[in-house]
Amino acid sequence: MGGSLRQVPESVAGVGRAIDLKLRLALRVAALAAVCFLAVAAYALFDSDRALRAKASRIAEIVAKDIALQQAEAKWFSLSPNVTPDLQRVAAPLMEPGLCIAYRDKAGAFRQGICSGALADEIAAPESFAVLYRAIFHPGEPTSMPLLIEGEPRGVAVATFDPATQIGQSWREASRLLSIMALALAGLCLAVYAALARALRPTYVIRAGLTQLAANDLSTRLPRFDLAELSAISDVFNALAQKLEVTLAERNALTRKLIEVQDEERRHLARELHDEFGQSLTAIAAQAASAALTAERECPPLLDECRGISRTTAGMMETLRGALVRLRPPDVAELGLRLSLESLIASWNGFEKGRTRFDIAITGEVDDLPPGVSANLYRIAQEAITNAAKHAQARCVQLRLEAGPAEIVMSIEDDGEATGNPTRAGMTNAGLGLLGMQERIVSLGGTLCFERRTTGGTRLVAAIPNKGLEP
Repeated sequence: MGGSLRQVPESVAGVGRAIDLKLRLALRVAALAAVCFLAVAAYALFDSDRALRAKASRIAEIVAKDIALQQAEAKWFSLSPNVTPDLQRVAAPLMEPGLCIAYRDKAGAFRQGICSGALADEIAAPESFAVLYRAIFHPGEPTSMPLLIEGEPRGVAVATFDPATQIGQSWREASRLLSIMALALAGLCLAVYAALARALRPTYVIRAGLTQLAANDLSTRLPRFDLAELSAISDVFNALAQKLEVTLAERNALTRKLIEVQDEERRHLARELHDEFGQSLTAIAAQAASAALTAERECPPLLDECRGISRTTAGMMETLRGALVRLRPPDVAELGLRLSLESLIASWNGFEKGRTRFDIAITGEVDDLPPGVSANLYRIAQEAITNAAKHAQARCVQLRLEAGPAEIVMSIEDDGEATGNPTRAGMTNAGLGLLGMQERIVSLGGTLCFERRTTGGTRLVAAIPNKGLEP
């Protein structure tokens, strides 16, 4: 909340940079799309190999039928049945780069074959792709088709595709497909990122609202968004901000009331001490002085004791006057905040007698502040200076008050002893005193910040808004 006491850390540990949500989602979509594209490419390769094997089977079947037809023609024209068929007749319409057709007799002996070389501009596949392709598809395996003449096997027709040509054609098709997929993947990533950037644009508004809320601007409200999820966040944020605003206002009002009651109780206690205890001390001092006169005339041995009572009474009266000043400060509304603070500093300089020097610097129109604000600022300054003087063992204590158009900043700084334990350094010894200052700052809607330097000295900074303050 606005009035919380914050101790400034000496060092802030670094935190890792978070990944942008749009980039993270775009990368996940890209990874999923890449897996899908690779699956499509693998399917295309399997389908291409299946189609090539089916093509080889059809070619072998055509070659077998043509050889059977040639054998039949030889029989019709009374030629020798052992005449080797002519594959050139069937090769002309069937041949393509990397294809080999052959004829083997029924004994398995090679009788005739024709092969077509690869194209000159055929692109060689990378070695890694070739090794993977051979391991999966086993290219170059011959496809055989039995040659039947009058129902009897007379040999086989064989069709084979050159492995290097088959691998090269597959690589050409796969690389073309992968290039298209890469372009599509890049376009998809850009489209997803742009869509996410547009969809998540309201998150910047939410972050700005949270930043303002963290800066104690409880009047911050978020607008309605197109997305239902973000609208739900907006509704919860607005309800929370409104509840915090009402709660803080009620707490500040209650704190101001408690401080008023506390100050009134202090004034009542000061009056009681002044009227009862002060008068009793005055009576004791008068009686001690009278006893000293009597002792001087009638019993000189008692004179030193009477004077001792007078000195003790004077010391108690001095202590009482200091307590009364702390309990019942000067009327800030009548004297003004500037003169009241200057009087406070002057009294401490007189009390310390050079052991500690107290300085003050005031800028801005501080006497035009509402009475309640002036009284609380005086109380905070009084408590902080008292703590620094009593506990910090400082040589110099500086009070700075600046009334700007937006806020009022008051700082109390000392050069006390350095210590590794913050609970034993300077103003932190006060404990309840700091708590009281914090409560006053909370009631004014401000912040209280305590800084401790390792080289020695402490600094207390109180800041409150300069607009909309209640008297």
